[in-house]
Amino acid sequence: MHTVETCFTLSYTADQYERARAYVEDMKKHPKRVYWMGKEGKSDEELILSHIAHKILSGFYNNYDPSFATRQILNMKNHGSLE
Repeated sequence: MHTVETCFTLSYTADQYERARAYVEDMKKHPKRVYWMGKEGKSDEELILSHIAHKILSGFYNNYDPSFATRQILNMKNHGSLE
């Protein structure tokens, strides 16, 4: 298996931000959920932006709207193989 580090530049709406903020707030009520694995010590802002990125990138692979990528994925850079 090979891996690559990739950096995305994404755009998001105020509505997407608000939904992600509400999701993070809800997750705070459930500290034992799998959601929290690997997220120790992250700020609310980091959690919100991470959730937005996850939703956008997941949607990209599951969304059949051909203009989706051009609206929200503004840039992608690969930083070589990490093997």
